[in-house]
Amino acid sequence: MMRLPWFEYRAPSTLAEAARILAGEGPNAMLIAGGTDLLPNMKRRQMAPKVLVSLRGIESLRSNGATYGAGLTLTQIVNSNAPKALKQAAHQVATVHLRNMGTLGGNLCLDTRCNYYNQNYEWRKAIDFCLKKDGDICWVATASKRCVAMSSTDCAPALIALGAKVKLVSALGEREIPVEDLYNNDGIEYLKRRADEILTEVSIPAHQTSCYWKLRRRGAFDFPVLGVAASLDNSGNTRIALGAVASRPFLVEKASEFLKGKKLTDEVIDEAARLVAARAKPMDNADLDLYWRKDVAGDFVRYALRELRGDDMRETRLRIARYVP
Repeated sequence: MMRLPWFEYRAPSTLAEAARILAGEGPNAMLIAGGTDLLPNMKRRQMAPKVLVSLRGIESLRSNGATYGAGLTLTQIVNSNAPKALKQAAHQVATVHLRNMGTLGGNLCLDTRCNYYNQNYEWRKAIDFCLKKDGDICWVATASKRCVAMSSTDCAPALIALGAKVKLVSALGEREIPVEDLYNNDGIEYLKRRADEILTEVSIPAHQTSCYWKLRRRGAFDFPVLGVAASLDNSGNTRIALGAVASRPFLVEKASEFLKGKKLTDEVIDEAARLVAARAKPMDNADLDLYWRKDVAGDFVRYALRELRGDDMRETRLRIARYVP
């Protein structure tokens, strides 16, 4: 049995109180909402904060109107009036039980993953620790000076494609940034959110058609090994974002620029798929063969763009959910 390390638990009732605790405790403190990512990491001794600052009692983090509070559970997002891509992304996270606990903000701040990192302490010690935690070598790319653990958030690619922004609040003030600017392409320092900042809400531009496609070995529960999100606004501009093929989710700018103002014909879709596949650079640190994952990125872009075009993709979604070669 893996046990949690000892910690002090704080339960502020306001955002200002939570920000003050974070500022006062410094690096000893970490935020916890649903705990579906943090608590397993603590059991594996990948993280051992001395103070946990709970966000569950802060009502303002559960707003659901013009903006989406970071404290909304993934189940609440699925049942909200959120854009289709975000609802599809939230619906495909883990299981019903975990979606009832996990939050929108927690999914956006999800730790990066790797086959050599996401193991218990004894396993990691036996092979020697990795660059991400306690070691000095990346077992995926041994010559790399950078950790290549991959981003595994489903909601972030969807929100990036939608052009969404997040608000970050600390005792010093607040700032709003595009979702894509929340991330670094670094498996260790993967967030640009400061340790004293709280991600409080997400705002999404209105009037967009969107969708999200996820690749995983099983039809449920698994983390993504590829995520493709696409959106089409009223001006005819299309944006495509990728997840799980790098240490950060990102907008595929060349493909988005190519698609600007174009009708989604089969020829246009094929060229966009080629541009996106060229930017997908998965590493051998997750499930399924990395070369196949890169190749299938183009197929998933075709599925997403055809869905934006209005094609009936229900049969394809069911086939993907049931079987991966």
